[in-house]
Amino acid sequence: MHDLHALDGFEDALIERFRAHPVLANVTGLPEGDFAALLLQRRFVSLAFTPSYDLAIDLLRDEAGLRIARVILREEYPDGHGHTPSHREDMTRDMRRLGISRSDLVASRPTAGTQEVIRDTLELIADAGGHADADLRLLTILRFWGEVLVSVEYGRLWERMAPLLTEEGRNRSRFYYPHHVHDAKTHSLATVSLLSGSHSDRLAARVTELLAQEESTERFRELEERALRLKTRFYDQFLPAVDRLAV
Repeated sequence: MHDLHALDGFEDALIERFRAHPVLANVTGLPEGDFAALLLQRRFVSLAFTPSYDLAIDLLRDEAGLRIARVILREEYPDGHGHTPSHREDMTRDMRRLGISRSDLVASRPTAGTQEVIRDTLELIADAGGHADADLRLLTILRFWGEVLVSVEYGRLWERMAPLLTEEGRNRSRFYYPHHVHDAKTHSLATVSLLSGSHSDRLAARVTELLAQEESTERFRELEERALRLKTRFYDQFLPAVDRLAV
């Protein structure tokens, strides 16, 4: 049996490395233009969330993992009758409240760095599907790349957004803060269960069961590190904004 407490320590160290990225750690001080540019680029990564999940679902063979992934994906579009905005529309609404106009959205295009990160994310998922332990690999990627680290980055961004999206003591965010909460790792790998509520924890329950069938945790660790590198590379393109703060 693998030492899940040791894996938790490894994973938590990766999370703290991400939280400490200079762009995320200094997000409250970024100039308005740089923060807006970051959100506009992050929107393109968010738009790639659903095709990434769809690709993983195409390649998954584990029925329990498939069911969890399907439920999470369907939550992105909460109303089959078209009366309720999708999560992506909620994101745009939050952005508008943060001062980003429709014309800003119209003019925005993904940078080469953003395009590369999206392409490499899809490649990571596609490659994972070609291995004998594809189910473990795919669910590990979905959980850490698509849920755990998303919660971490939105938590950091919320530090900057909170004053603008809180009115009369009420949280008005429809996308960033709710995703920070429901994507989060709220239980350790050693204590998680299918009864845990967050997306990360639901996936973790199945990931730990699949890990128990493996001789080594090497692939789990490797894929979490690769997911972190993808997330870090996205924010690296905004390091010049942090450098300007020091001038």
